[in-house]
Amino acid sequence: MSTVTIRSVTKAFGEQKVLSEFSQTFGDGEFITLLGPSGCGKTTMLRMIAGFEKPTSGEILIGDQVVSSDRVFIPPEKRGIGMVFQSYAVWPHMTVAENVAYPLKIRKMPKAEIAAEVARALASVHLSQYADRLPSQLSGGQQQRVALARALVGHPKLLLLDEPLSNLDAKLRESMRFEIKEIQTQLGITVVYVTHDQTEAMAMSDRIILINRGVIQQVGTPQEIYDHPANPFVADFLGKVDFLAGEAEEGRIRISGTDQWIPWHGAERGRVQIAVRPERITLSPDSGDLDGTLESKYYLGDVNDCRVRVGENLIRVIAPPESFASLSRGDSARLTFREFMLFPADERLEDSLKIMT
Repeated sequence: MSTVTIRSVTKAFGEQKVLSEFSQTFGDGEFITLLGPSGCGKTTMLRMIAGFEKPTSGEILIGDQVVSSDRVFIPPEKRGIGMVFQSYAVWPHMTVAENVAYPLKIRKMPKAEIAAEVARALASVHLSQYADRLPSQLSGGQQQRVALARALVGHPKLLLLDEPLSNLDAKLRESMRFEIKEIQTQLGITVVYVTHDQTEAMAMSDRIILINRGVIQQVGTPQEIYDHPANPFVADFLGKVDFLAGEAEEGRIRISGTDQWIPWHGAERGRVQIAVRPERITLSPDSGDLDGTLESKYYLGDVNDCRVRVGENLIRVIAPPESFASLSRGDSARLTFREFMLFPADERLEDSLKIMT
């Protein structure tokens, strides 16, 4: 187990800068997720920690050892890391046990030690009974666990995971999230995890580092970032949200394009951007702060996913499933914002929500 210290790291490919002044410390035993849209620089940062890329400037330490700087570069095989990629990268002609043993054979460890370490690694990912099978006889999730066991077998200081679940179907992705988190908790290993999937980040992380266009937008626990986003991009990327223009005065905010108001007791005055999450709106046929019209509703079993028109605004509402029977399309609907966030109106909202692909 180990800490990771990143000091003022930048990375450019030619004239294109993909990371700017990245500085963070990942604690021993912490599960860190680098989250962001495609092209934001998260995988580049992971590859620099691993040693597959060199920083343009700045330095990286694993534990107390500098592994990348202007004067020092330690190759990947000497950094004491384990890594799992998006592709399983398991050898089809080798059994599960042989796949997991391969890194130890490269080190020329004694056969008895290899056998013991392979057994331990397979047990940690719940694959002991599949040791003699070929990868073709396994499911996608089992193959991904073989790759995870292979990364863990050498007792790495640090485990790096690059979009490891993106090739799995939705149900398997969900179960693997909890398996990986359980393994990490049991072993107490430091994990740096790369994903663009906000649900994975929310479910697994101790802290999330949200990146856009090579710049860190916010760092915090999942709850901190979800409940208190630093800017409109963060609010929009992590979770569902609608943005409404408004005019704040003492005691209330008028929704632009309407003559309707919501209560407000904060300090802001003047033009604002309201950000409201759909699960934090109460939908009712007869009581609420805003009067609208139900334009659509979708029954999803556990929730009712609705769209309500309020003036020029179409607002998404996640309502209890029983509300499906109480309202029909075209009916009058009343909304109450139980919680919402405010951002400055002069912030260029459209620009802040653009993602780099």
